[in-house]
Amino acid sequence: MSQTLSILIDGKPCSCEKGEFLLQIAKRNGIYIPSLCHHEGLVGLGACRVCIVEVIQGGRSRVVVSCIYPVEGEIEVLTQSQKIKEQRGIILTLLARLAPNSEKIAQMAKFSGVDLPRLANKPDGDRCILCGRCTAACEALGAGAIAKVSRGVDKEIATPYHAPSVECIGCGACAKVCPTDSIATQRGERSFTIWDKRFELLSCDCCGEPLATKEEFEFTRIKQGLPIEKAPLCERCNREKTAATVASTSRHYGGI
Repeated sequence: MSQTLSILIDGKPCSCEKGEFLLQIAKRNGIYIPSLCHHEGLVGLGACRVCIVEVIQGGRSRVVVSCIYPVEGEIEVLTQSQKIKEQRGIILTLLARLAPNSEKIAQMAKFSGVDLPRLANKPDGDRCILCGRCTAACEALGAGAIAKVSRGVDKEIATPYHAPSVECIGCGACAKVCPTDSIATQRGERSFTIWDKRFELLSCDCCGEPLATKEEFEFTRIKQGLPIEKAPLCERCNREKTAATVASTSRHYGGI
């Protein structure tokens, strides 16, 4: 049986289950804590450190990463203490040098009172912040087409040998979860390009709407154990086809 605890976040009493992550508790209670790498479907990253907070327990204070900090007892949490503002400001400044055109980082900096134009006036580029969202999404999907490569200042997210990946199915999941929009994609009328690999898009056999790539369609079919479908349908047309089949069957049996 789960244990219910009572904690204070910025002076607000909040109830939670023992072991629940601090960031989730704050969100549920309408308390905003900036976060970049956190994603509801990809728990446990804790890479960007933006969501740091100050935890006070037993008279002692420490800084923790709220998205991966499980609450085990009654604590007091400060999300905007002077210590947190200073440390979060440094973190956002460093991240802004990696992705100076990121609107999300700019919004978080404004909320935190960080003057990015003054502090980060020499951006190194507009690239990824190495949060790991994209690789986690690719791994969770089962494709494993991208990974963190190299070390130190040369660390980056890439495909093996920077070549078009054989494992990549063109699903675009990595780009969808990227918090700074650093993964380049190009979607045409009948094609999709990502990680320098071009994919042909399948079209709905009924309405002609572009669907997933051939590789993604086949990957999903095999993973779900579905039979080979010669005529792929979009969700809307598939629903209409299913409804028509059900209606036809009902009329048939109703006439017996």
